[in-house]
Amino acid sequence: MIRNAAELEQMATEVLVKAGTVETSARSVAKALVRANRDGLNSHGLARLQAYSAQVRAGKVVGAATPAFEKLGPSAARIDANDGFAFPAFDMAIDALVDMTAETPVAGIAVTNSHHFGVAGHHVERLAERGVVGLVFGNSPQAIAPWGGYRPLFGTNPIAFGFPRAAAPPVVVDLSLSKQARGKIKLAADEGREIPEGWALDKDGNPTTDASAAMAGSMLPLGDAKGAALVLAVEIMAAAMTGAHFGYEASSFFDDQGGPPRVGQFILGFDPGPLSGDSYADRLEVLLGAITDQPGTRIPGARRIGIREQSDTEGIDIPDDLLIWMESQIR
Repeated sequence: MIRNAAELEQMATEVLVKAGTVETSARSVAKALVRANRDGLNSHGLARLQAYSAQVRAGKVVGAATPAFEKLGPSAARIDANDGFAFPAFDMAIDALVDMTAETPVAGIAVTNSHHFGVAGHHVERLAERGVVGLVFGNSPQAIAPWGGYRPLFGTNPIAFGFPRAAAPPVVVDLSLSKQARGKIKLAADEGREIPEGWALDKDGNPTTDASAAMAGSMLPLGDAKGAALVLAVEIMAAAMTGAHFGYEASSFFDDQGGPPRVGQFILGFDPGPLSGDSYADRLEVLLGAITDQPGTRIPGARRIGIREQSDTEGIDIPDDLLIWMESQIR
């Protein structure tokens, strides 16, 4: 069924409130999920709503939680999500980083006791829309084994960069450090579809195209051994630096079993003007022009923007069974 973003946000908000989420948090979560659907990133969109709602009901996510902000100095802060959803904490972090980078060119915020933070690129895109270069690290429940092993220790550990432009949408680079996002494999498992070879191993360390076996096994890292080293670096930045759970200590984002996952995220903001001697905007356009001068190239994030514009014009196609479930929750 085709629906518009505002209608879907309102429905998702009501579903989360019915489950026990305070309205301000529910609206933050709903907006983030629908934005993922607007961009065609359905594995991070409203497909998550049923699991999120179940987790609130089970107490795995504290629906009434309020993020706690602690200023550590002019350029550093810490936010405790208090076992609630990550999105309200990121709303707070983004506003704070914009203010902090107006005073000092580089600032960082640690987010702890957190949850799934959705599309990593959306957080840095929001910063870039306000003129701040953003870099975010996040860890997640165990999905990737250390290189040479097959028992998962690390999450898929996304990393994203957002770069503002003077007269165009930001450049957004968003990478899951597995060869494919785990949400896409979960979606394939739910729909009974196979996955391409080379994405994952089963629980015994054998290559598999069975999505369910992949979910029970381990994801392969992007870039093999080099990617595994980057996964480790993100784990340190997102968990050790924030005092959060490591991936192998965190409970799943996909079900209502266990306690709160308590993962972490670390977000950095940079004011590119003073750091570049006020040359950033012009130099960036020179570089992007050199890229697009070559036929067949595109700027990272451009495809997403095109899908978003189409969604805003034509509406968002949501599976019938998901809409029926949402409507059943708010009657």
